[in-house]
Amino acid sequence: MCGLTGFLGAPRPVDELRATVRRMSDAIFHRGPDDSGEHVDAGHGLALGFRRLAIVDLTAAGHQPMTSASGRYVMVFNGEVYNFETIRTELRAQGEAPDFRGHSDTEVMLAAIEAWGLERAVKRFIGMFAFALWDQRERTLHLVRDRMGVKPMYYGFAGNTLLFGSELKALRRHPDFDATLDRNAVAAYLRYLYVPAPLSIYRGICKQTPGTIVTITPNRDVRTTTYWSAHEAAEKGAAHRFVGSAEDAADELDVLLRDAVAMRMVADVPLGVFLSGGIDSSLVTALMQAQATQPVKTFTIGFSEGGYNEAEFAASIAKHLGTAHTELYVTPQDAMDVIPRLPEMYDEPFADSSQIPTYLVSMMARRHVTVSLSGEGGDEVFGGYRRYFEGQRLLRTFGRVPSPLRRVLGRGINAVPSPTWDRVLKWRMPQAGTQMRKLARVLSSPNLDSLYDDLVTHWPAGVVHDSAIPAPVTSTVQNPVERMMLLDQLTYLPDDILAKVDRASMAASLEAREPLLDHRVIELAWSLPLEMKVRGGTGKKILRDVLDRYVPRELIDRPKMGFKVPIDTWLTGPLRGWAEGLLEEKRLREQGLLDVAQVREAWESFGTVNGAPANGALASSRPPAGADQIWAVLMLQAWLG
Repeated sequence: MCGLTGFLGAPRPVDELRATVRRMSDAIFHRGPDDSGEHVDAGHGLALGFRRLAIVDLTAAGHQPMTSASGRYVMVFNGEVYNFETIRTELRAQGEAPDFRGHSDTEVMLAAIEAWGLERAVKRFIGMFAFALWDQRERTLHLVRDRMGVKPMYYGFAGNTLLFGSELKALRRHPDFDATLDRNAVAAYLRYLYVPAPLSIYRGICKQTPGTIVTITPNRDVRTTTYWSAHEAAEKGAAHRFVGSAEDAADELDVLLRDAVAMRMVADVPLGVFLSGGIDSSLVTALMQAQATQPVKTFTIGFSEGGYNEAEFAASIAKHLGTAHTELYVTPQDAMDVIPRLPEMYDEPFADSSQIPTYLVSMMARRHVTVSLSGEGGDEVFGGYRRYFEGQRLLRTFGRVPSPLRRVLGRGINAVPSPTWDRVLKWRMPQAGTQMRKLARVLSSPNLDSLYDDLVTHWPAGVVHDSAIPAPVTSTVQNPVERMMLLDQLTYLPDDILAKVDRASMAASLEAREPLLDHRVIELAWSLPLEMKVRGGTGKKILRDVLDRYVPRELIDRPKMGFKVPIDTWLTGPLRGWAEGLLEEKRLREQGLLDVAQVREAWESFGTVNGAPANGALASSRPPAGADQIWAVLMLQAWLG
């Protein structure tokens, strides 16, 4: 796991190119504190910078930038290709392997690209990766991102110079970088709590789409080639369904997941696993422990506030599996200590509040290991979110109810404060207030696409001055549940979940690996009939079936909690003064970015319904704001500074 950056512009002196790219790579020191390097081509204005976190082949033979055996290609590579030994063996059998200097995956990747060509080689790679490849013969730059978007890549032009890198902070170090805010990106961020690809918070800078190769030609034309897509995997799976029983499917998934986990256990440094106590992380931990020769190191975050703490469940699973378990209970002070770092950590506004415990558990793990496996992807791939099966039920239940009556029902739900819903429905629905607010919104949804967008919307259009929210991603998949799963795989998974884990773990100089997002697992999952994943209002059925083979059902069978923090309690308690300072009316007006009335009204309504009345009377036809809405504005304000 490493960090890369660079640029391609006008010819410059070697020393100037090297100094500039070194400043850029120094900005991402945390991604690779073990080594650094640069490669420059003065005649073509090309500079590559690298920061290394040594995981495989800790010797100088793994140093980057790395040049291929023939000298044609130069690469900087962030991530891991887990099947590199298999590829090395195949290259040798075909007589196409050079005399390898070391045993790094980077060297094997370069050999495969020389032997098979870039696109064919990339299709053979199993792993998480983002890399820049300079073709010295063709004077062409290729940027490549892995299939699911586990590893980040930003790129864009600053004048006539192409900038690229793992994080925006590296691009900002280039003297030509233009930090003009993209107001449309701000509006999209407030809607979804993250800036959706291909946007970034800066105008003219893009997030590279997962599963693509972006090629910059000598005359600076930019071409994008898709070598894999979740959309195509979904359509192919629907056309060629798995043939066999549920038991057959569980057998095949068990074998495949074992292999995916085993691949991700290859490292020349200590490794462990994040264990939350849920289905996904418990299964990854169980498969890891089943193939380990000693107790696996497991790490868990807990909370003192009721309704959020899964640490006790994680401890029970760790005891059953016999792992070496470590846990940390998070306090409001821990959160306060992390909050000032969040804008720098994420480079652009980001408001998934689980960013706090993700960073804290990464810091805790880093004291013991350099690599940690995690269970990300299980919900999106195997249907774990409540909205998947409840969305279809809502349409079926309310679809025939006249729109005026649905709106009346929605207003009735909004009239009840969120804490009241939390108390009344706490045994049936965690975070019931948030869920009921979403229900009120979707009651007016005319179709599935509108329903999905309502379910994932936090702030409506109009809160950001002079902005427009880009059209949402659409899908041709017909089944409503599978359609929502695919939309999440294309948007929420890479832009929220994976971005959160990458930035938090890398800020701690820790490598995170996600076996459930092995593309072979995803392709198998899409081929499975829906009832093997979602049945009777319950998701991830086949994952549960596999987990039953390793962990007793009674240790797992409980309502889904998610990796949430008690942000609502903190914002009306120890974080209230900090929040009020960021949302002060004078400050908002001077910025001129947001609709001040809407923001202040939301803050006051949030404080009122959560037991901490704000200054001023509350009089609004809008529903009370939720913690996610307030956190989104706070993270924007903190980022703006």
